[in-house]
Amino acid sequence: MKYDYLIVGSGLFGATFAYRAKQAGKKCLVIDKRPQLGGNVYCEDTEGIHVHKYGAHIFHTSNKEVWDFVNSLVPFNRYTNCPVANYKSELYNLPFNMNTFCQMWSDVRTPDEAKARIEEQRREAVEALHGREPQNLEEQALCLVGKDIYEKLIKEYTEKQWGRDCKELPAFIIKRLPVRFIFDNNYFNDLYQGIPIGGYNKLIEKLLEGIETKTDCDFFAEYKDSWREVADKLVYTGPIDEYFGYRLGRLDWRTVSFKTRIEDTPNYQGNAVINYTSHEKPYTRVIEHKHFELFGEEVYKCPKTVVSEEYSTEYKPGMEPYYPVNDERNNALAEQYREMAKKEKDVIFGGRLAEYKYYDMAPVIEKAIKLSL
Repeated sequence: MKYDYLIVGSGLFGATFAYRAKQAGKKCLVIDKRPQLGGNVYCEDTEGIHVHKYGAHIFHTSNKEVWDFVNSLVPFNRYTNCPVANYKSELYNLPFNMNTFCQMWSDVRTPDEAKARIEEQRREAVEALHGREPQNLEEQALCLVGKDIYEKLIKEYTEKQWGRDCKELPAFIIKRLPVRFIFDNNYFNDLYQGIPIGGYNKLIEKLLEGIETKTDCDFFAEYKDSWREVADKLVYTGPIDEYFGYRLGRLDWRTVSFKTRIEDTPNYQGNAVINYTSHEKPYTRVIEHKHFELFGEEVYKCPKTVVSEEYSTEYKPGMEPYYPVNDERNNALAEQYREMAKKEKDVIFGGRLAEYKYYDMAPVIEKAIKLSL
């Protein structure tokens, strides 16, 4: 059977592309090497709770077209992302806002007082450079927000994320650090945000409804050399260097792992996401999944809860690649691979792995829609 498209990967890019192609009358085959569909947004049902198996996914966008598109498939709830930072048992609201500043400095209560404190510490950091530009992430962050915020909420958390001392990380990783002089804990500035009611599997099911799919299917083992016999065009969402057989060398990634457990309490931490910003804890954050979909007294209707500790580590072959490493070597190597990809006839490369770019969910969907037209 000949298909118009063979789509490698059933995450949001592949599933959205398949949906749009089907609408246009095209025939698609979607394959995935995992035993389930959905890529990293896949959820497992545990104790009646939709557990984000591959990490917390919070949909947010200011693009009304994308928001209307996903809501036409499955309604989204009202979840608002308001993470909390835990620094050696001190709790701070995120993003950096007036709640954060009042928690950090007992004598700060007004926006003017907060601005003055941050500006004083910023000025000290700039003066310490004696006229030169920041050379590393630590110097850059100190010049942006000062030492108190940096030391409690950025330094050790960033080191756990990257596995490197902040003085060894390039300054351009932190180009800006948003600071709000209002009492607003909403992490995102986007107009719309939420979680699909019933979990992300509902969204993937609607996107792939009526489309042929195969799981436990390795593209490189089954189709790499013969895909043109199967389909007219290929949509590839896996790692770009793997597609080319690592011809120019391997790209580096950061990856994350999770330790998930059931807690015999209806409410473990009172929030969906708490970041642990010191080295006291080896994990970067703890996710309590029920808070993505249950609110207020609804939380107590489910007598147990599921929590996941998230650990950031260096990627090794065989692991799941998550985040591109945006240093000079990897950016240059990725660009070489992208130039090779442009020469691949009838192949569309899409998504964070195939483009070696970090994407939130909404831009992935937006790009898949555009490329499927």
